[in-house]
Order: sequence, then C-alpha cells, then structure tokens
Amino acid sequence: MENEVSSFPPGAFAALSSPYCDFDKAGAVILPVPYDGTTEWHAGSRKGPQAIIEASRYLELYDLELDREIHHAGIHTLPEIEPVLSGPADMVERVYQAGRKLVQEGKFVAMLGGEHSLTLGMVRAYREEFADMSVLQLDAHADFRDEYMGTRFGQACVMRRVFEICPVTQVGIRSLSREEKEFIDGKSVNTFSLPFVLPEDEIIERVLASLGQNVYVTLDVDVFDPGIMPAVGTPEPGGMGWQTVLSVLKAVASRKRVLGFDVMEFCPEQGPPSCAFLLAKLVYKFLGYALP
Repeated sequence: MENEVSSFPPGAFAALSSPYCDFDKAGAVILPVPYDGTTEWHAGSRKGPQAIIEASRYLELYDLELDREIHHAGIHTLPEIEPVLSGPADMVERVYQAGRKLVQEGKFVAMLGGEHSLTLGMVRAYREEFADMSVLQLDAHADFRDEYMGTRFGQACVMRRVFEICPVTQVGIRSLSREEKEFIDGKSVNTFSLPFVLPEDEIIERVLASLGQNVYVTLDVDVFDPGIMPAVGTPEPGGMGWQTVLSVLKAVASRKRVLGFDVMEFCPEQGPPSCAFLLAKLVYKFLGYALP
C-alpha cells in the first residue's frame, strides 16, 4: 500500500482560528476518519466525524470545571482520511500510515470515527513508539471475536487484534458472545462489566491499577446509556452516564500519561443533534484533562 493517504478538508474543530488551530503549535490534532465498512446493524458512523466537528462550533471555549480555555493548548483539525473500499484491513493500514507520521512528529492525536475497526491502525502507530503502552477501552461490546462476517479486521474483532499487540482494559462491557467470554476469562483480560459490582471510586482505582503508565484510550460511544446517546450503530440497554465516563477519563489523565484517544461508532442519524454536541464536549473536555 502506498504511504500517501488520500484526504479532504473538514471544518476546524470548535471553529478555531490562528494561532489556536495552527498545526506546528497545536498540542493536539483532530483526525476525522469517515469509514463504516463492517457495520453490522445501523450504518452511518461515517457521518460521525463531520457531525461532531460541526457541533463543536457551538462549544463554550471556557471550561468551568477546569477553569481554563482548553483551546489555548492548540487544536489543529486535519483533513479527513478518505476511505478505501477494498476491505477493513486496508483501511486499518491507511489509518496506521497516517497515525505513524503524526506520532513520529510527537503529536497527540484525537481520532474521530467511523467504525471501531479503525482503532487498530492508531494503536499500531503508537505501539511502535511506546513499547510499554496499554489500551483503555470504554465500550458496550467486548469486540473480542477472532473472526466475524468473514474478516478478522472488522469492528467486532478490533480489540482481539489490539490485545495481540498490547494489554487491554475494558470498562462498561454489557454484551459479548460465549466465545469472547471464554477468551477473556482464559487470558485474564481486565474487564469491568456493567452493572459495576463495586462503588464507582473503587472501580476506577482498579482500572488505574490495571493500566501501564502510557495509555491510549478508545471510546465507543455506545458505552453511554442510550437514554443520552441513542445515536449508535448497535445500541445496548443500560450503560454509563455522562459524569461516570468523565470521572474515568479524568482519573486516567491525572494519574497516567494519555498518548492519544479516539471516539468511535457515532451514527448521527440515529439520534437528536444533542448527541453530536455531547461528543464534541466530551472531546474538548478530555483534551483539557490530557493536555498540559
């Protein structure tokens, strides 16, 4: 596969202007990847990145919790990565090639999906630079199948592939197959399923203890309760609330080194516009937690 990655420009996240959106000075880069080639139920996560970026225009740039204007750290929005239709393995490779260049330049990448299979490409890119990294997955689904619908690189298999190259801690899981359960138990994967059996603060401490110092975070938006996030491809009853998700992210960012993160599986047509704004705010706040 060629190293050059086809792309086309979106708008700027949070409608930022120079100098706060300049690439060279940016503390973080937003990488939109509109791809959903292996979606099993509701398609449309390819429209997620643009919807989040459009909603971000209406963010209040001052954050009350942090008493900070987060955008002063610099947030550059990269062109969208144009999908390839030859299959998910090639699309993962395309994300890896794009991510590899950014990681080598020392950039903090916030990838907006798109389907969850794309996470593997970015994890590979970071893993080359950080041999001791681990991955924190917030998700309703385990995504630990070895193969599904004829591919080992679809969204239902992504965390199995990630686990083959670095440790994984899962939070919020509430749906998986027997095959996945047996694999997770057999390999002692750190999995914190819903409903939590311990108080929230104890769960967070155990999550932190399971992670290394360098962490990549992948968040499938169906980890949220569908009452606040119905705009997903594969909804599941139950789920985490806004404050609980923020508590996990804040704790990880305060006690570990967050290398980068992604927000995946948002299908804007399956829910009201408030869902896009919720995720824009989530991205902005997590950048505030993670960036100096």
